[in-house]
Amino acid sequence: MKKVMLFLMLFSVNIFAAPVNVNRASAEEISEALKGIGMKKAVAIVKYRKDNGAFSSIDELTNVKGIGLKTVAANRGDIKLGKKKKARKSKK
Repeated sequence: MKKVMLFLMLFSVNIFAAPVNVNRASAEEISEALKGIGMKKAVAIVKYRKDNGAFSSIDELTNVKGIGLKTVAANRGDIKLGKKKKARKSKK
């Protein structure tokens, strides 16, 4: 019975995890929030974001090595991109 309760407690963390903004979250936050994304893939997401800029679409995550369409589809409801910042007008 204790093993079942422990399993349910650990499993429920992923079920009730809050959506994650992949353009701002740390690798730890991404790996905790998304199904099928461990620390190695989460680090790859952060590295891709640093090298290429913010993700402009959820499907762009498939450009990250190890992230496929099935992983994106399974997490689509939990992936957020955040609001795009408008370019500031410079004052002269």
